[in-house]
Amino acid sequence: MSKRYLDCTASEIQRMTGRELAESIAGSEGRVLVCETIGSVRPMLGDVTNAEFASAMGADMLILNLFDVNAPVIQGLPDVSREDTIREVKRLTGRAVGINLEPLEPDAASAVETNGEWNLTSGRAATVANARKAIEMGVDFIVLTGNPGVGVTNVAITHTLRKFREEFGDRIMLIAGKMHAAGILAESGENIIGENDVSAFAEAGADVILMPAPGTVPGITMEYIRMLVSCAHRLGKMTMTAIGTSQEGADTSTIREIALMCKMTGTDLHHLGDSGYVGMALPENILEYGKAIRGVRHTYHRMASSVNR
Repeated sequence: MSKRYLDCTASEIQRMTGRELAESIAGSEGRVLVCETIGSVRPMLGDVTNAEFASAMGADMLILNLFDVNAPVIQGLPDVSREDTIREVKRLTGRAVGINLEPLEPDAASAVETNGEWNLTSGRAATVANARKAIEMGVDFIVLTGNPGVGVTNVAITHTLRKFREEFGDRIMLIAGKMHAAGILAESGENIIGENDVSAFAEAGADVILMPAPGTVPGITMEYIRMLVSCAHRLGKMTMTAIGTSQEGADTSTIREIALMCKMTGTDLHHLGDSGYVGMALPENILEYGKAIRGVRHTYHRMASSVNR
């Protein structure tokens, strides 16, 4: 069994395959914190990337949202070639780094009017070509999900999962699901994800199934998510509960309450979204969430461990 991610150094994380990454997360028993950041907006600290800031506050893993593989932008990053953008983020943070790719149903445009702020560019679409380019750029995992208004359906996620798993095997860890409706009203509230979706994602090859954190989406309770987590675990899959409703910018007491509810569901990974203001969760919430799920020892260990180890 791989060393648990909770204790891994930057060099150990760097050497992991997709399968080893998944095994090391499983060994951490629900104490892995994943933070989403946006690199295309001005960083909260100006000349320091949001990815570095989130890492400094205790994030174990990073997701780069709105990352276009054809036009990669991470503001605050030192000057590097476009193809080395991901590798530079990994070098500076010492974390496993993934990106969101957004699936649409085969041969179909978005079924909804896309919110202009989140307008899906070609380099963010969940195509095999984009996934291959992301892997060549050094990503450790890919998240198949949908941003607000993009119109990503669970059918599209399942179809894309199957293609990616067939194409890339165990080279890359795949996370799949939705943290909000992503513009599909028929898949809102409890209809965002159900047992049938969990089974479909598992069968199609997901390593981790993403679902809303309790208390973030109307009707999503701790008991409901607990049921879905148990379903995923029976199928041999991990889960990630996600805060994708801007509550990553709520007060710290709300964050601690959500964190403990997520812990009680039995989830394997805990996700904080990128909209404290815009670009990343509030730094104090990253710290508080980490302390709630793993205590100060593991939180400060992650914060203090040098990327040169």
